[in-house]
Amino acid sequence: MPHSSPSVTSMPSAQPELRNDWARSEIATLFAMPFNDLMFKAHSIHRLNFNQNEVQVSTLLSIKTGACPEDCKYCPQSTRYDTGLEVEQLMEVEKVLADARAAKETGSTRFCMGAAWRSPKDRDMPAVIAMVKGVKEMGLETCMTLGMLKPDQASALSQAGLDYYNHNLDTSPEYYGDIITTRTYQDRLDTLHHVREAGINVCSGGIVGMGETIDDRVGLLLELANMPEHPQSVPINRLVRVEGTPMADEADFDNFDFIRTIAVARILMPKSYVRLSAGRETMNEEMHALVYFAGANSIFYGEKLLTTPNPEANKDLDLFRRLGISPEGVEPVSEADLAASLPASRTALFYNAASH
Repeated sequence: MPHSSPSVTSMPSAQPELRNDWARSEIATLFAMPFNDLMFKAHSIHRLNFNQNEVQVSTLLSIKTGACPEDCKYCPQSTRYDTGLEVEQLMEVEKVLADARAAKETGSTRFCMGAAWRSPKDRDMPAVIAMVKGVKEMGLETCMTLGMLKPDQASALSQAGLDYYNHNLDTSPEYYGDIITTRTYQDRLDTLHHVREAGINVCSGGIVGMGETIDDRVGLLLELANMPEHPQSVPINRLVRVEGTPMADEADFDNFDFIRTIAVARILMPKSYVRLSAGRETMNEEMHALVYFAGANSIFYGEKLLTTPNPEANKDLDLFRRLGISPEGVEPVSEADLAASLPASRTALFYNAASH
């Protein structure tokens, strides 16, 4: 019988050391591991840090849709592309809070609010802060993605009680200029620094399937894992191809490459929530099961994810039931109760999590 490395086939009995000094070659080696070995390693690390049969559930609401001046090639919200998206102004605070209450009733524990801005203007901040305070009072965790932040804006959001701020790196530094030219990689890192300094949890990940190489996926995870502190939440988006954007005709992204990306993210950032974000509607149930096994333990929940489709909430809960998974921090809900509590209509309030 061939000899197998104990580091791969033996269940670790101690917490792996949290590292912020990963080498590119180490991460490349993880991506190149035999699939079964990589999955075993990722799952072993995952169950040391989390309940392997729980998944954190979030809802994402677009509080301001479209008319973004950025040129992100994947994004239907950019003013530069004709995607048929209806532009909506900043929502009223009470409407946002009503949607937050509905999200809580359907099992979400975190409510994320996204605005298609390059950065928020000071005149927008009072309404945004009121949204954070109102959602927080409901007992939900709060998250926002508003584009680039100045230090004083990050501080104001922190004082209002914001728990998480999402600002994705999108891809590797080397490939970034092929995707976006209207803000730099350093701009993104600076915003994350302001968020961290303000005491807000960082939510930052990227998008795969944009024509990048394996080296670019290595580079993205290298940037995330070598931050001064690992992002508390790491969303991994799968490109949603939208007609009218420059990436509408990108080739299909290999399912196993996606699963490998999830597994490597779990190994590098053992205590971070690894979230399935945009692109879940292209994943069948068996693929969902594999990525949960690999260490994904957070999802966006609901019929739409900003402006792109997302699996329906009741389908997620049905799969959870069949896999023996429970939503984190939520008492089990019967399918009948869930169906009765779902809003009758969830219009285009939701947009692509990869947009910021």
